[in-house]
Amino acid sequence: MRCVTYAGETVMTTDDVAASLIELTAAVAKEGQAEAVSIPIVTDAKKVAQAELVIGVGNDVLSAPLEWDDEEPDFTAAAEELRTHRLFPRARLRAVEPDPGTDDEPIDWDFDQPTQA
Repeated sequence: MRCVTYAGETVMTTDDVAASLIELTAAVAKEGQAEAVSIPIVTDAKKVAQAELVIGVGNDVLSAPLEWDDEEPDFTAAAEELRTHRLFPRARLRAVEPDPGTDDEPIDWDFDQPTQA
C-alpha cells in the first residue's frame, strides 16, 4: 500500500494505482496539460472510496510507502484504466534486425507486387 499526497491531503491506495498515477501525472505535465482522474482509495475507516484529482501541470503528487497489515484491496482494474489513458507512456515500436547467427531466410517484403487473399 502507498500514501498518495495531493494538495495537502493524504489518501491510501495500492502500489499499482499509485505507480500508475505518478507515471500518468508526469506524462500529462510533460504535455503541458492537466486532466481530471479518479482513483480508488481506502479511508481511515478501512472502507473503499473514490478520490478525484486534477493531475498534470501545477499539480504535485507524492507517493510514499505505507505500513499495511490488512488484506490489500484489488484495485487492478483502476490501475489498468490509468494505464490506458491516451497520454500514459508506452513502449515505442522499433525495427529489429534478424540475428546474423541464424539460418533463417529473410522475409521478402515486396510491396510492389499485389498478393492474393
